[in-house]
Amino acid sequence: METKNNWKAWLYLAPVIILLAVFTFYPIVNTFVVSFLKNYNYLNGSSSGFTFDNYTAILSPGGVFFGDVMQTALPNTLLITFITVPISIVLALLIAIGLNSIPWVKKTLQTIFFLPYVTNSIAIGMVFAVIFDSRFGVFNTILGTQISWISFNPNTQMPVNYWAALFSLSFYIVWHSLPYKILIFLGGLQNIDQQYYDAAKIDAAGRIKTTWKITVPLLSPQILYVMITSFIGAFKEYDSVIGLFGDTGGSFDATTGPDSMKTVVYFIYQQIKNNSVQYASSAAVILFVIILIFTGIQFAVSKRRVHY
Repeated sequence: METKNNWKAWLYLAPVIILLAVFTFYPIVNTFVVSFLKNYNYLNGSSSGFTFDNYTAILSPGGVFFGDVMQTALPNTLLITFITVPISIVLALLIAIGLNSIPWVKKTLQTIFFLPYVTNSIAIGMVFAVIFDSRFGVFNTILGTQISWISFNPNTQMPVNYWAALFSLSFYIVWHSLPYKILIFLGGLQNIDQQYYDAAKIDAAGRIKTTWKITVPLLSPQILYVMITSFIGAFKEYDSVIGLFGDTGGSFDATTGPDSMKTVVYFIYQQIKNNSVQYASSAAVILFVIILIFTGIQFAVSKRRVHY
């Protein structure tokens, strides 16, 4: 009987296992293998043999792509990650707490806040490109300035400032990532027993102390989940760069400035477009290892901080 049930269980799981094998496990293994192949041709699968040159080209100071990845794409990715993730989590938590305290409009506001998440990110990026336009953008109009946020300003002849471009990109990423985080936190808040807050009122605990001592610890599983997924998502930023800066990835020429907002994933897509799949695979493996390390660190820290 037990063997028969096991057979049925595997039969039910077969469709999912097949899909995971084809669309998840095989691409991961294939990417790892291709990253060690020289002159790989993805059209016919041919190569010139095994090599470490693909990684040397990226990781070695004298490598062809060392400047593109290690000096531009990776620092940009790390900056974007460590700027947008903490800010978006704190804002999402505060907004979720605020929404949870006004239940009579909670459903309506949930819908409004979730709209950016279901809207095409490229379309949103184009809207933000208009908002940060150097001449007629909303930001410059409100501030009364002509800052070259994401494009060259012909009126002032000012090049694009790297930190202004980073601010624009981070602002867009934070805004676009808030809805999902808010919904996760709202779900967690609705599962917190009201008796904890009643006890806090009896002890005359203030709103800030109640939030810090009760809400945040009891939301720690949701915070951990949001933090891990946010870090992974931030490390994989690509469509936000395309939406805001176009297919140049924020590469500013001699007229507009020397800086670039390219990310590691942008470099990966760029190499695939250039038929250099082996370099794209190597960069993907490097990014995978970095994400794996940061995820492991977060899980290690969570053992003491997360309360289930």
